[in-house]
Amino acid sequence: MPDRSVLSKLWGVSLLWGGNYVASAYLLREFSPILLSFSRLVVMSLFLIAVALVNRSMRRPTKREWLLLLYAGITGTLINQLFYFTGLQHSTAGNAALIVALSPIMTTMLARVFLKEVITGRKLTGSVLALAGVICIVLYGGKSLGISLGDIYLLLATLGMSVSLLFIRKLTTGMSSYEVTIYATVIGTILMSPAVGYESLAGQAQWSHHAASWLLLAGVAVIGQGLAGFWWNKGIAVAGPSVSAMFMNIPPFVAIVVSHFVLGDPIRAAQIGGGVLILAGVALANWRPRPRPRAKGQEAVGL
Repeated sequence: MPDRSVLSKLWGVSLLWGGNYVASAYLLREFSPILLSFSRLVVMSLFLIAVALVNRSMRRPTKREWLLLLYAGITGTLINQLFYFTGLQHSTAGNAALIVALSPIMTTMLARVFLKEVITGRKLTGSVLALAGVICIVLYGGKSLGISLGDIYLLLATLGMSVSLLFIRKLTTGMSSYEVTIYATVIGTILMSPAVGYESLAGQAQWSHHAASWLLLAGVAVIGQGLAGFWWNKGIAVAGPSVSAMFMNIPPFVAIVVSHFVLGDPIRAAQIGGGVLILAGVALANWRPRPRPRAKGQEAVGL
C-alpha cells in the first residue's frame, strides 16, 4: 500500500489539474489567449530553471537529443499551448478537460503508426470507446447539435501533446523526465515569442490590470503545473503508474463541477456521458491484469 502522503499528493494533483482548466478559462476573460499562454510558460520556465539551478542536476544534451527536444518543444508546448488556449476561449473548461483526457489513446494510435507498436484488442476497444466519447462531447456538448470550433482547436492541442509524447519517449531512454520537462518547456516558451509578438503588433494582445489576476496566473504556473508535476512524478515513482493513472480520471469531472459553480457553465448530459466513455476507454486500454500468485512450493525454473 503506497504511503498516505504520496496518495494525498496524487489527490492534490488531480484537484489542481482539474482546477487549472477553470482558472485558465477565468483568466481568458482578462487576457488574450496567446499572451496568457506565453505569460504562464514564462513563469513556469523561470520556476523550473530555478529548481534546476538549486539541484544542479542538469546535463547538456547531445546533438540528437537537442533535435528531439526541439520537436517536443514545438509539438508539446508551442502547438499544444496555442491551440489549447485558443480552443478554451471558444469552449468550456469541462470540454477541455474531457478532450485532453483523450491524449493516452491518441498516443497509443500514433505509436502504432510511427513506432510500429502492437495494439492489442483491449487497446483497440478502449480507443473506440474513447473516440465515441469525444464525438458525443463535440457533437452534443454545446447548446445545439454541431461541431464547436473551440473543441476542434482542443483536439488539435491534444494531438500536439500526444505527438510530443513520442519524442519524449525516445528522449527518456537517455535523459530523466525531469530534464526533458525543463528543456522542452523552455524551448517551447522561446519558440512562442514570435507568436506573442505578432499578437501584440496586430493589436490583439490583452492583459489584466488587476494584481489578483497576475497572482492567479503565477499560481497556476508554479503550483498547478510546476509543483503538481513534481508530485505526479513522485507518485509514479512510489505508487507506480497503474495506481497513479487512476487519479487521471478525476480532473475532468473536477473541472466540470468547479466551472459550473465558479464560471456558471452548464453541466450537460453529453459531457457526463462522453466523459464516462473516454475515461472507460482510457482505463480499458491501459488496464493490465495482475500476475497470478504462485502456488505454495512452486519454484521458478531457469532455462
